[in-house]
Amino acid sequence: MASFRKRGKKWEFRLKYHDPFTQEYKEKTKGGFATKKEAQIAAAEFENNLLEGYEQKDIPLQDFLMIWLDEYKKDTVRKNTFQLHSRNITNHIVPYFKKIMLRDLKPIMYQKFINHLAENDYSKRTIELIHTTLNNAMEKALTLSKIDKNPCSGVTIKGREENKAGIKFMETSDIPRFLQATLRYDYIYWIFFKVLIETGMRKGEAAALQWTDIDFKNMTISIDKTLDFGAKNKSELFGDTKTFNSNRTIKISQSLVNDLKHHLSYQNQNKLGFGELYHHELNLVLCRKDGNFMPKSSLFNAFSRTLKKLNINPMPIHSLRHTHAVLLMETGADMKYIQERLGHGSIQITSDVYAHISKKIELDNMDKFESYMESVYSEKNSGQIVGKYIKTLQKSNLPTK
Repeated sequence: MASFRKRGKKWEFRLKYHDPFTQEYKEKTKGGFATKKEAQIAAAEFENNLLEGYEQKDIPLQDFLMIWLDEYKKDTVRKNTFQLHSRNITNHIVPYFKKIMLRDLKPIMYQKFINHLAENDYSKRTIELIHTTLNNAMEKALTLSKIDKNPCSGVTIKGREENKAGIKFMETSDIPRFLQATLRYDYIYWIFFKVLIETGMRKGEAAALQWTDIDFKNMTISIDKTLDFGAKNKSELFGDTKTFNSNRTIKISQSLVNDLKHHLSYQNQNKLGFGELYHHELNLVLCRKDGNFMPKSSLFNAFSRTLKKLNINPMPIHSLRHTHAVLLMETGADMKYIQERLGHGSIQITSDVYAHISKKIELDNMDKFESYMESVYSEKNSGQIVGKYIKTLQKSNLPTK
């Protein structure tokens, strides 16, 4: 029960209650009410909030974000999404707002935070991801009646537009010599990189491939997981793909089917050689000789050294995914097919990423078309065709008798 008293010209209430989390008794005191009735209404509202499972009490923004992560996001979103939220909070949100209380975060302050990120040369896409984290957390705070309105609503997001034209990929003419050089370097990297070029998979998706994902009869690969290169143990090694749309089944060429069949024979020989030391339980397709997964650093070193040896401009391994997309476009594949094969969430993403490359291919093809037409309309042939056409016109214009 709440008690009330008048202090000077103002009223206050005092209420003792049991905290279900700490199992301790606490006391809530609040004053400044003009009448006893106002104090009674405020006390009743506070008691109602306690009965609904929360205390209408302000907490630091940082504390609420940790509660939001642990209580509402952990084990409810994909692992990489959870890690993204966690990084955004740790690296950007908390360092900027420091010890601000949850209820003290206002729209104008949040807009200044967004502008601060833009001024520090973060791309617009990165800022949008950071905004998504805090906006989602504030929506939950609003649902829990921790705040009266979401301070993130209506924000204007600025930021540097990412240079899509800067996307790197391997020129088609460089692919054969790259694969030949990789084969001389080490066979296991050759098969890994060839799979990336022919399928457009992300390196984590390729590293997580198991033999049960390969359908030789129907010539398909099923992609429904990714490998966490930083996993602490084998139970955490396999995770969800980047997005739900990333789960897909793709067709592969007969050439790649043959390569994978040969690779299976090679791997069976390794299993015999290593015996119990082989990591049979992982059942990986693209792995080290002992069946264990290939470290990301090893893949990076093999890739970058081969590029350097061939005097090919440096690029990340992810560029092989872009290379696959370019190969598809060069063969005339439409954006919808490329979207589904790469596992993009929407065709808009695919179009945004590869629009400039598509235009470049279109210009290259037009150049080839013009060169071809020049040969068709060579001076000799052109003269004969035009001459015949003129004679036909002359005959058709002769007066009839």
